[in-house]
Amino acid sequence: MEHTHRCTPRWLHLYALAMTALAASAWIGASRPQESRSRFTEIDVERINVVEPDGKLRLVISNRPRSIGPIYKGKPFAYQGGSRPGLIWFNDEGTENGGMTFTGSRGADGRYRASTHMSFDQFDQDQVLNLDYNDDNGRRVTGLSINDRANVNIFDMVKERDSIRKMTDAAARNAALARWAAPRNGVPLAAQRAFFGKDPAKNAAVVLSDPNGKPRLRMVGDSLGAARIEFLDSDDKITNTVGPKA
Repeated sequence: MEHTHRCTPRWLHLYALAMTALAASAWIGASRPQESRSRFTEIDVERINVVEPDGKLRLVISNRPRSIGPIYKGKPFAYQGGSRPGLIWFNDEGTENGGMTFTGSRGADGRYRASTHMSFDQFDQDQVLNLDYNDDNGRRVTGLSINDRANVNIFDMVKERDSIRKMTDAAARNAALARWAAPRNGVPLAAQRAFFGKDPAKNAAVVLSDPNGKPRLRMVGDSLGAARIEFLDSDDKITNTVGPKA
């Protein structure tokens, strides 16, 4: 009994220290911000918005009805959503800078249309690199395109166009739209500079174009298996052809 009496205070002291340490650990853990994470085996969803901590969009995944329209620094412009099922991604400023969309359906007349499109946008502009499959009931184009864009802010450009479209005088409106669509400082608003793919005539082709988008060189493997290189002038006329020797 005497031995037990001497050990009891030390045991209580150690127990108290242990409980104090556990309580402190629990308090520190509770005071730290905890990440909220959920795990699902399967989920059905019509749209997912991936956002930055400040709320800026980074990625939108959606069906057709809930798809997003163009966004510039968080502001919608150009046209409404509801036509682009797929993925649309955004830069650090919350401006759309590319995406991937896909469609495909057959009409009541039995004809079908299908497409897949992946693009990368120039800063504050539209697509400059895109991968496409377009199929109009068997008339198919598949390929990679590289484009030039004028150094014009797309938001300002669309705002100017929409203002012109409100003009009531048809002749003045058409003239203003023609000026709007004209090259800026000699640079077209858009010009395809290179295409690598297959055209509707089933030619495998590499097409290199000048800054105005005019094809100047074509390397073709046609639908019959013959190969040739074509040089063209600015009026799309072939000036020289190089092919296999007879």
